[in-house]
Order: sequence, then structure tokens, then C-alpha cells
Amino acid sequence: MQPPSAARPLLQIGTAMAGWGTIGAFVLASGQPSFNVAFVRCLLGAVAIAVICLLRGDFRDTNLTKRNLSLIVGGGICLVFNWVFLFTAFKLTSITLATVLYHTEPFFVLFMGALAFKEAITGHKVAWVVLAFVGLVATTEIWKLSSEDLGDGYLLGMGCATAAAVLYGIATVTAKQVKGVKPQLTALIQFTVGVPLLLPFADLGSLAHAGSGWGWLVPIGLFHTALLYFLMYSAVPRLPSATIAVVAFVNPAVAILSDLVFFGHHLSLGEGVGIVLITVASLGVTLGWRAYPSRRSDPSADSSAPSSFSSAPTASSVSSPSSPSPAPAVAVDTRS
Repeated sequence: MQPPSAARPLLQIGTAMAGWGTIGAFVLASGQPSFNVAFVRCLLGAVAIAVICLLRGDFRDTNLTKRNLSLIVGGGICLVFNWVFLFTAFKLTSITLATVLYHTEPFFVLFMGALAFKEAITGHKVAWVVLAFVGLVATTEIWKLSSEDLGDGYLLGMGCATAAAVLYGIATVTAKQVKGVKPQLTALIQFTVGVPLLLPFADLGSLAHAGSGWGWLVPIGLFHTALLYFLMYSAVPRLPSATIAVVAFVNPAVAILSDLVFFGHHLSLGEGVGIVLITVASLGVTLGWRAYPSRRSDPSADSSAPSSFSSAPTASSVSSPSSPSPAPAVAVDTRS
């Protein structure tokens, strides 16, 4: 049970995770191409975050060294294209399947950390990855795919969700290297980078005639991006990593619920089993659980929980919106 002082930040991060769980429904309801949605999200998000930074005085003592700026920009490129791939996956598959595939991101971060920073992968972590892979196979129900499904772009959508997870993983690993930069400022830079980056791919004519679609696009930029990022950044420094790891799973839970309520997508047996397996495996990696009994002398046993969490938004040190992802060395799901 959280102490009374944790009630407010717990509510803040819970609201952020639940809000991000609805973004798939907003993307589909907007009727706009994925590049258009990501472009509007960057544009409106950047304007709103800039106002927040100005009011908070975040433009003072920015600590934007060349190294930090390069890392932030590089992470921003991965972040915005991760959104494009995720939004495309929503359209080609379902919110449920795309979200579950997207939440394999912590495992990509695990392997990237091993390759880039020589971080040890214990036997327990390997076991959790294997369990997640089994869950992935169960969720996608590959054995049921017909040639018609493949022709409709279903397999492509699965690939887009996986590509989004990989890009978010790169953004997460990159963000962990940014030192001393306020998270709101990091978000502002990354959203701003996304505007000229996505502009050549955006269909401005379609946006000009979006009509009621703007009723869905504006909340994506102002609510799902600016407001929810602000709530998350306000909460993370005041909560333990384990709490954040668990609360982050509100995101996929709400996403699955929204898929059911708005689009009538009912979970199949395979999807239900797969979601449980991936959730358990992700928590196992994040919280450093033992996957099997081990002797005390077993060097593969995790002696402590890892210091970062990327599932979720996800999304790395909270010095970045990726993940999605300053204060504690914990990555938060800010992917959506």
C-alpha cells in the first residue's frame, strides 16, 4: 500500500497510462494517415510543451551540451517514426494486437544494452525472454493466418508494431545517456525535431479537409502528448520503480478495453494467454524476478531489480519522452 504522500503521483501516472491506452481509438477515429497524425502530434505537442517550459522556467540552465543535444535529437528521430509505425499497425491489425506486440520493447532494450554497453544478460532474463516469445506466438496466432490475412496487410501491420518497438527501444537506450537535461525540455526538442522531419510525408491537403477529424487530432496533440507527459514527469520522481513498472500495465489494459468498446474486438483464447505470458515476462525482466529456483552460488541469479523500465510509453531515463522515456534512473512507458 502506498503511503499517503504517494497518492497524488500515483493518480498522476495512472491517469497518464490510462490516457495513453486510448490513443489508438483516437488515431483510428481521426481517419487520417499515420504520418498526418504523428505530424499533428509533434506540432501541437511542441507548442503546448513550450508554453509549459516557459511558465516553469525550464529554459534556464538547460545543460544542452553538444553530446546531450545529439542524443536527444537522435532519440527524437526514433521516437517520431516509432509513432508512425505504431499508428500504421493500429490500422492494419487491431489496437489489441499492435499494443501487445509493442510491449515487447523491454526485451529489445535488454539485448541492445548487452550489445552497446556490455550489460550482462542472466539466465533468468533469458528465461523471461523465451516466455515472452511464447506469449508473442500465442497472441499473434500465426497458425491461423490465411493468405487473405496476408493480402490485407495483417502481417505488415505486425511488422510495423515490431518496428515501432525496436525504434522505441533505441530511443530508450539513447535517452539513458542524456545527463542533466530537464525531461520537459527533452520532450520539447524531440517534438520540435519531428515537425520538419515529418512535414515532407504529411498530406496537408487531407489535413485541410479533415473536418470533424480535428476533434480527434487536437486531443492527441494536447491531451495525449502535452498534458499526459507533464503528469508523468511530475509523478515519476516521487514513486518507486517497482510501482511505476506495475502501473504502466494500465496502458495496454485500457488499450484492449478501448478496442473492445469502440471496435468490438473480442480477445481470442490465444490472445488472452499471450497477453498474460508477455505481461508476466515483462514484469520479470523489469523487476528482476527469478524465473526458476537457483542456488546461491548461481551467477545467473539476479541480485537486484534493474534500474530502468521501458514498458511504456514505452519509454529509459525520464529525461526523455521515449518512453514512451532526470530524477530516478527509471524508464517509463511513454510510447503512446
